[in-house]
Amino acid sequence: MPSVIFLAIAIAAVGVLVLVAIALGGKRRYSFDTEEYQTKWLRIENSLIKNDPRTYSLAVIEGDKLLDKALNEMGTPGKTMGERMKKVNDRFEKPNAVWSAHKLRNQIAHEHGFEIEYGQASRALTAFRQALKDLGAI
Repeated sequence: MPSVIFLAIAIAAVGVLVLVAIALGGKRRYSFDTEEYQTKWLRIENSLIKNDPRTYSLAVIEGDKLLDKALNEMGTPGKTMGERMKKVNDRFEKPNAVWSAHKLRNQIAHEHGFEIEYGQASRALTAFRQALKDLGAI
């Protein structure tokens, strides 16, 4: 009889320890195929050509898409990318830069005739790259 009580106490203690470990374990990290993301990222970065304005908008749109793919792959909840970004905002080293880059993408996509300069595109890609690093995708 005492061994049954000891076994029950031991099982309960292990259960409590497991729950504490889960609670203190911090944020769950998703494991990305970093090689795939790095390949896609390099393709996006190399598509931005300084003296070719036709490449600026497309590079920003593609960078935004890759970040959204990472958020979706992580299982981040939200109907829109903005909603998903809010859920992981604290994981970004420079959240304002990521938001500015995403807003730039939205302007490109939704404002007819909106044109950007090379510097804007370059800053947006820098923000997207850092965000992908922050999430562990690249």
